[in-house]
Amino acid sequence: MIIHPQFDPAAFHIGSLPIRWYALSYIAAFMLFLWLGRLRIRRGGTVFTRDMLDDLLTWGIVGVILGGRIGYVLFYQPGNYLAHPLDIFKVWEGGMSFHGGFIGVLLALWFFARKNQLTFWQVADFVAPLVPLGLASGRIGNFINGELWGRITDPAAFWAMGFPQAQYADQELAAANPQYAQWLAQYGSLPRHPSQLYQFALEGVCLFALLWWFSRKPRASGQVSMMFLAGYGIFRFTAEYARQPDAQLGLLSLGLSMGQWLSLPMVLVGIAGLFYFARKNPAQKA
Repeated sequence: MIIHPQFDPAAFHIGSLPIRWYALSYIAAFMLFLWLGRLRIRRGGTVFTRDMLDDLLTWGIVGVILGGRIGYVLFYQPGNYLAHPLDIFKVWEGGMSFHGGFIGVLLALWFFARKNQLTFWQVADFVAPLVPLGLASGRIGNFINGELWGRITDPAAFWAMGFPQAQYADQELAAANPQYAQWLAQYGSLPRHPSQLYQFALEGVCLFALLWWFSRKPRASGQVSMMFLAGYGIFRFTAEYARQPDAQLGLLSLGLSMGQWLSLPMVLVGIAGLFYFARKNPAQKA
């Protein structure tokens, strides 16, 4: 078993102000969005211009930050934030939900489409392939911070990693399980899946490759968006089997995590939408 490298959460300082890796991961996500968007525009077959892309990024940033924070508050810790409402604004302490951010982005895309006299699906199909590498960047930020660690695994497995940040969770598990207590005494941390890296590979790199390939050919309006829904939902659902459920929630009904329950509708709607739009709309470039 290897131990998490324990990176300094601050990449560098400007005077006394720390610039954190997690903040840089968001900046990298936005820069990747612009770069990939310009590649799609140069490739042709789209109504988007560079000015529209820049404007769309602004709308998207607002949507992802507000939606991600509100989603985390509502989906994962409503009781805590109800008791301490001012903590909602402490975004520097972490706490963002992909599914909440996704809803926020959908609303932003709808407003952007209305402003520019486009259909929602024109905007969504253009945006979908630009998103996964940004998600990958965010998962690297999670890994650097040593947060959102995985479930317990065999310490002899080559992927097994100890996370010192999980010491309190490790101690609670060890107190109830003699085998875990032995591992904790031997290694100093319990062996866990580095689930952030699994999510980086699945929700980030693999989903990007799938969508970039799928969008290269003319598709029915709405299909690229539906492929994103289905692909993300499947990859996230799979990765959640290795990710430690949120402590305040644990596993829910049927032994599934909150992340899995939130992903299931994405899979079902995405698969159904692929067939629905294929029959409803003629193929066209997103």
